Amino acid sequence: MARSERLLALLQVLRRHRHAVSGATLAGELGISIRTLYRDIASLQAQGADIEGEPGVGYVLRPGFMLPPLMFSQGELEALMLGFRWVQKFADAPVTKAATDALAKISAVLPAELREELENTALLVGPRRIVDSEIVDLALIRTAIRRERKLRLSYADSVGALSERTIWPVALGYFEDTRMLVAWCESRQGYRHFRTERMLALAMLEERFPRRRAAMLKEWKETEAGPRRPIGAEPGADTPSANAKSQP
Repeated sequence: MARSERLLALLQVLRRHRHAVSGATLAGELGISIRTLYRDIASLQAQGADIEGEPGVGYVLRPGFMLPPLMFSQGELEALMLGFRWVQKFADAPVTKAATDALAKISAVLPAELREELENTALLVGPRRIVDSEIVDLALIRTAIRRERKLRLSYADSVGALSERTIWPVALGYFEDTRMLVAWCESRQGYRHFRTERMLALAMLEERFPRRRAAMLKEWKETEAGPRRPIGAEPGADTPSANAKSQP
């Protein structure tokens, strides 16, 4: 491994550890001697990396340090490009544009040979089956999720029955043939799945969730654990979690 690659690898390892990690552990992960590790840490510190620590105590990279121009392995480039291609094909227009812009930013700072690898990766995504049929703005849902704000939802089930709900949006799932909002429904007092193409109207309320979204997402995942049908295949206007008690 070239020295420049080794220094980048050391930064990446430090970024994975939130707390101080010993020099022996770092050297072991990188496959280098402890003496080489000490020299590399000193070199990074001299270049401005905010690495705190000392031999026998451990090292930590303080938040906010930006890596130098990006370097990726062949496998990392393939994973990135596959992900971008999937988003560009199956996500809604604002997310697709964001993915295209992000890819352009990454490509702009890559060395020429890595840029060529990124653009010519052989991993492809299958044909698009989903049709953009939503009449509500999915960007509003994503904003409510980030801000932990309640939504007022007008919804039609699979047979056209209408309902008005106040929900706490937890996650937005993108599937090959549908998009699904996971939310806590106040009227049903449980997690429900709402297909976005069946949403008739949507309004973000000023009121915030009484709980943190991250905790709710973890709770929902736990209720979904175990054998069940894929979310996108579940019928009904709002489908309860597989292990949740169904209410009328």
